[in-house]
Amino acid sequence: MKIVVLGLRGFPNIQGGVETHCEKLYPLIAAAGHEVIVIARSPYAGEKPYEYNGVKILPISCPRQKFLEAFAHTFFGLFTAKKLNPDILHIHAVGPAIMIPLARLMGFKVVLTHHGPDYERKKWNKFAKFILKTGECFGCRAANAVICIAPNIAADVKRKYGVDATVVPNGVAMPQILGTGEALNKYGLRKGKYLLSVGRFVPEKGFHDLIEAFSGAGLGNDWKLAIAGDADHQDAYSRDLKEKAQASAGVVLTGFLTGAPLAELYENAGLFVLPSYYEGLPIALLEALSYGLSCIVSGIPANRNVKMEDSRFFKPGDIAGLAAKIREFTAFPLSEAARREQLAMISAEYAWPKIAAQTLEVYRSLR
Repeated sequence: MKIVVLGLRGFPNIQGGVETHCEKLYPLIAAAGHEVIVIARSPYAGEKPYEYNGVKILPISCPRQKFLEAFAHTFFGLFTAKKLNPDILHIHAVGPAIMIPLARLMGFKVVLTHHGPDYERKKWNKFAKFILKTGECFGCRAANAVICIAPNIAADVKRKYGVDATVVPNGVAMPQILGTGEALNKYGLRKGKYLLSVGRFVPEKGFHDLIEAFSGAGLGNDWKLAIAGDADHQDAYSRDLKEKAQASAGVVLTGFLTGAPLAELYENAGLFVLPSYYEGLPIALLEALSYGLSCIVSGIPANRNVKMEDSRFFKPGDIAGLAAKIREFTAFPLSEAARREQLAMISAEYAWPKIAAQTLEVYRSLR
């Protein structure tokens, strides 16, 4: 089969959950003997076509503006895709999904992957939320097949649109332990003595809550908080977050990390914290669990899709509750038995080869 992919910035090493999902998924589909072409966004992926692990990346231009880029890129990407004449057009996320009715009119067989209700993100104004909800509606009703990355998203799609979606989760690759110390030395961190959180600097990630809770947890000078990530588009929130971090003792902002430096931070953290108000199915949490880390996360439905003890969830926005969880779980590290059980669960349920096989089954069902 020839598969053309739309709805993402590109990969590798481009920040974002959709981008990470596609970076891990499509090389496996290409390795299974299929031709995969990703139509990427040139402000992120560069101007020239290239290949990554058997996947062809074809950048096209679009405005680098958070309200316009996904819609403009998908619209023009459809005409690029038409020239490629794919068997399957796979569109990711509900924003780009607004173009699926047009894609069907153009003769494409379309698969939509619903990565979560993006209109719940705090960064969007009322008009943008309306457009995203419209994209979800158009996409779910018009696509030939719908994939959802979590059961709660699939249930929501069934309830609102009467569509039976296939649940294919995000995945994680079980890591190899590096044993280096370069990143720790660079950021002034000590093994087992820092909290780690990873993600984009947007309000729904809750990093502002985490900084406040860390400062109020009373851990003393022994512990630090490392937040790995940055903003795609610098705005008032991201600038304020950086100022808050700079003014808070023990808080380290590493910027966007990938590869070995990020792996090293996962490998050596004492506690992983995800204080989100919104997620689809958080890859950062799956990665943290794959390293055998002790984790505490907000109790939103997306996070509760991942099997963890109830004691490891806290109410989003509850600063005092989060501070108490930080004190509790820095004092009591994860036992070796619990760690082995956690690693077995992640390996069994979130392996990328299994996810690639499930995605291919959806493609084959349309042929």
